[in-house]
Amino acid sequence: QAQLVESGGGSVQAGASLTLSCAGSGRTFSNYAMGWFRQAPGKEREFVAVIGPWNVDLTYYANSVKGRFTVSREIAKNTVYLQMNSLTTEDTAVYYCAAPRIPSTVTTMAKNFDSWGQGTQVTVSS
Repeated sequence: QAQLVESGGGSVQAGASLTLSCAGSGRTFSNYAMGWFRQAPGKEREFVAVIGPWNVDLTYYANSVKGRFTVSREIAKNTVYLQMNSLTTEDTAVYYCAAPRIPSTVTTMAKNFDSWGQGTQVTVSS
């Protein structure tokens, strides 16, 4: 059974950096576009970043994180990363990685993703 497991969250001060990891198993996730989403308390889940499958050099970012966050993947480890720099209190949320229903779909819409990790908490204090 396919599974995604996020790690790397934590509590940091504003301006700090964190790198989240999303380890996949049960499926070759390098063949999939992979997305990162986040959900803050009392808010809807929102798109953060997406990376294309291994053979598609494509990434998209939400405007709120563009220039600060970088999504990447390590094919051999079936793992996707989210490097987060210059964190602000607005970045506080539970972060989720996800795989789309159709592997090649590079999309920012959560409804197109059907495999989700359990989430990892990121808390940024001022």
